Amino acid sequence: MSKIARTAKVALTLSALSIALLSACTPSTDAPGGSGDEQAAAGTAEGDAPVIEGLEGDKAQASYMIGMEIGKSLEPMKDEIDTEVLFKAVRDSLDGKPPLLSEEQVQQVASRFGEHMAKKMEAEREAEAKKNAEAGRQFLALNGKKEGVKTTGSGLQYEVISEGSGPKPKAEDVVRVHYKGTLLDGSTFDDSTARGEPAVFPLGQVVPGWREGLTLMPVGSKYRFWIPGELGYGEMGTPGGPIGPNATLVFEVELLGIEEPTAN
Repeated sequence: MSKIARTAKVALTLSALSIALLSACTPSTDAPGGSGDEQAAAGTAEGDAPVIEGLEGDKAQASYMIGMEIGKSLEPMKDEIDTEVLFKAVRDSLDGKPPLLSEEQVQQVASRFGEHMAKKMEAEREAEAKKNAEAGRQFLALNGKKEGVKTTGSGLQYEVISEGSGPKPKAEDVVRVHYKGTLLDGSTFDDSTARGEPAVFPLGQVVPGWREGLTLMPVGSKYRFWIPGELGYGEMGTPGGPIGPNATLVFEVELLGIEEPTAN
């Protein structure tokens, strides 16, 4: 059975009930002596439910919490679900009524649904990849004409913000950098400065656009890179993450130093 089919089958149990029950059974790690507001939100020592508008008592609050978890688990497939039929299945199960599907039929339906969802997600990924690739080509065609922007033979574009006077790293070197990565819409997906410490990594372990770009920079420099999708994360992007397939990326990179290789 495919991963999506398994997700469809167990969403109500594993994603909702397990999370709910484990959360309820996990002791609080908060320091003692919290504020009055914190104590009110947590309930009293006698176990009274906190006051939540529209949710009177523990049963209502627990029910809503479980419903929230079910909703989150089903969100990726919401357009494929008839909620009235879904609620009927839940009610039938809780009421002890015979299910309308046999175990064999459950397996068959789950398999078909999984295949359907896999095809749908692949089609969506391909459409997004095509859209991102075209947007990247149009952007880079215009960006490459701007003053100060240089384009290498691979298609990498860069701009010198400030030029250092140190050595340039080689493709096998380990570098120490500060950087900020954004998408073409300006949204930030990574920022070492915000984390408060530079990144250290071998150039052999980064995407081709980074590897090429860093070898152009003398230590002490700050450059801006525009990395086409094929020199970045390619057709896969970062699955489940912020970088879509074939996305063109923008980085501001400051090369702080070349590190001594770590002894094995």
